[in-house]
Amino acid sequence: MEVAGIVAGLCLLVLLSTYLGRGFGGLVLAGGGGLITWAAYGAPSQAWFGGVGGAYALLVILFSLPPVRRAVVTSIVFRVMKGVLPRLGETERTALEAGTVWWDGEIFSGSPNWKVLFDFSVKPLSAEERAFLDGPVVELCEKLDLPQIEAEGDLSPETWDFIKEKGFFGMIIPKEHGGLGFSAAAHSAIVAKVSSRSITAAVTVMVPNSLGPAELLLHYGTDEQKKHYLPRLAKGQEIPCFALTGPEAGSDAAATQSVGIVCKGEYEGEEVLGMRLTWRKRYITLGPVATVIGLAFRLKDPDRLLGGETDLGITCALIPSHLDGIDIGARHDPMGVPFHNGPNSGRDVFVPLEFIIGGQPMAGQGWRMLMECLAVGRSISLPALSIGGIQLAARVVGAYATVREQFDTPIGRFEGIEEPLARIGGMAYLTTAAGTMTAGAVDAGEKPAVASAIVKCYLTEAMRACINDAMDIRAGAAICRGPRNMLARAYAAAPIGITVEGANILTRSMIIYGQGAIRCHPFVQEQMIAVTEDDLPRFDRAFFGHVNFVFTNMARAAIRALTSSRTVATMGRGPVRRQLQHLSRLSSAFVLISDFAMATLGGKLKRMEKLSGRMADALAWLYLASAAVKRFHDEGAPSRDEPFVTWSCVHARYQVQEALRGILDNLPNRPAAWLLSWVCFPLGAHFRPVDDRLGAKVARALLEDREERLHLTSAIYIPSASEPGLGKLEHALDAAVEALAVESRIRDAVREGRIDKAPGEALVELALAAGVITDADRDKLRAADEARAEIIRVDSFDRDEYRERAASRPSGRLGAQLG
Repeated sequence: MEVAGIVAGLCLLVLLSTYLGRGFGGLVLAGGGGLITWAAYGAPSQAWFGGVGGAYALLVILFSLPPVRRAVVTSIVFRVMKGVLPRLGETERTALEAGTVWWDGEIFSGSPNWKVLFDFSVKPLSAEERAFLDGPVVELCEKLDLPQIEAEGDLSPETWDFIKEKGFFGMIIPKEHGGLGFSAAAHSAIVAKVSSRSITAAVTVMVPNSLGPAELLLHYGTDEQKKHYLPRLAKGQEIPCFALTGPEAGSDAAATQSVGIVCKGEYEGEEVLGMRLTWRKRYITLGPVATVIGLAFRLKDPDRLLGGETDLGITCALIPSHLDGIDIGARHDPMGVPFHNGPNSGRDVFVPLEFIIGGQPMAGQGWRMLMECLAVGRSISLPALSIGGIQLAARVVGAYATVREQFDTPIGRFEGIEEPLARIGGMAYLTTAAGTMTAGAVDAGEKPAVASAIVKCYLTEAMRACINDAMDIRAGAAICRGPRNMLARAYAAAPIGITVEGANILTRSMIIYGQGAIRCHPFVQEQMIAVTEDDLPRFDRAFFGHVNFVFTNMARAAIRALTSSRTVATMGRGPVRRQLQHLSRLSSAFVLISDFAMATLGGKLKRMEKLSGRMADALAWLYLASAAVKRFHDEGAPSRDEPFVTWSCVHARYQVQEALRGILDNLPNRPAAWLLSWVCFPLGAHFRPVDDRLGAKVARALLEDREERLHLTSAIYIPSASEPGLGKLEHALDAAVEALAVESRIRDAVREGRIDKAPGEALVELALAAGVITDADRDKLRAADEARAEIIRVDSFDRDEYRERAASRPSGRLGAQLG
């Protein structure tokens, strides 16, 4: 009877806390109900039953009446939490409050509302944007002479003029200021297409439209600044760069030693109140050719000429690059990819205070400006460049593995090739989905700070992995540079995207979860603000709401784990519905483990970067899988895409599971880890990596389904059939497909004994003589063989050509200058 009472009480506890509990009063109701049930069925005496009832009454009074609870309980907890929770400095608080919370907030709820995601509409490209993508963008790609760019270390003057004339530098600038006024989706599509042709051109185009002067002016500039600069930036009359990173301040940009001193000085013949600036910056893209520098520096007013603090903080200003004291023009050599990037410095450069973006009232507001704008640019530029690279890899290997033969068999038929093919195909689907969804959020007015960090970090990593896989498939042809090599430039560029706009090591280990756990969680930020502002009532509401959230989520996570996610009520049909159930279950587990990690480690968690990095992995893969299922839903759930959306979800949920297991294996509080393991994985860790059958479906679709291959790689530029590299590869694939039926008839004839087996051309002649094929069929076979021979050729150079190529590389020219 006693055991039955305990079981009944626990069941009532779970049910009430899950479905009836509201605030901590709900938890008390559930707990009290459980105790009374146990006492009624299993208590040894009526006195014991009365004692339990009395204790329950006291708990109800204590926890259900906020004034009593705050005086007796919350005040004690408040003092303890002051010592546990990390106090927010102004810089940290600004960074945490920047941007908006979007789908990442649903993931942190522990029970994502999939209807919200599916009802969210990604804005399609307008007719004008589509015309630009199919017109000037294609024309730009056609103009790009890749050997010339490498030889000269720059785009041609004609290409620069074309980029300026067509408004590529003004994509984000509204039409009223002379720009194109394009959406984030169009910006992303343009960068993806150009990057599939030339990384140099893509970086040149994307940087003025990312974090930089135009973005900052649009949000914070004075009317006078907007009228002066925005039309000139849109037309390319001004070339911008943004100088943030310095030798002493890389990832920790707020630690900059670039300074401005408020003082009086002479500018253009007049004495004005201004700033005397000194700085050293490096890794500044477009810096060597910039005419205007967006400069981040710490502004100080030692003489209190502005009447306030002596240290005003990080400030952003626009500085003409021709002023005396500025040293600019030198170039770095980023992996031999010849986009303009280099250091610049200034010493005692005097400018008026009006050069501050937003004017004097925005002095000291630069950090907030940068944090708020970073989320938008980081959502688009590098993710789009990565999508271009991944889709290029998919297009190349899908064709090459069909055309290239070994042992009389297309190499794509070998399982060793099939495995990386599946990874490339799956990632092409998944990363495009993530980029599209995130750009759509920006177009909807979001500034998705956490989501932007996810897509920047994980899409650039995916590009590196896919390019590596594609290099392996292309083998020797991939490591010999020259016009026929379609992957070498992307391979060289991959580490650049991983390093810039927040190095991925830092982004993963500190930013994604560090910002997400505080900003996206329904209660954590409220508690931290309440502690910082010494607001006891606010803390009381947030803390006990959080306690109730933890117990509710614990029950939810346990039930979902024990039932293999089948108790999750969700939308959708077929395989996608099942994936949504699993993702919801993993969301519950992720949030529960996150809450326990924060509770047991407090402020130490942000210094335990291995744990926070695994937390970031779990959050990121939940977000990426969400994007995949949304893409499948938005495109009408086509059956041809089922292998790709399933691959995306299976791969993602395994990554989430392994990240969570890694946290539990290394959580310092071992009892908490054991409890969480039992709750989140009571039956063990059953999610597995993508299996061979699913991988084979994805690879075969990439090889055999022409429409699917075109669909997966629709964002990239395809050169003419006469151009070495991708152009001739596409032509060879078409020729090979044309010859497939003829080759099949010849194989059937050999198998049936109508003709003898013979090598190459001899077999063709036997088939022709026996009437198995016609003269036209023989021509198809010869055309396919010639095209195949061309695409497996590898570039080679005589001694003089090789020396000329070596000397023309950026590193070669630099060596000659230094030597």
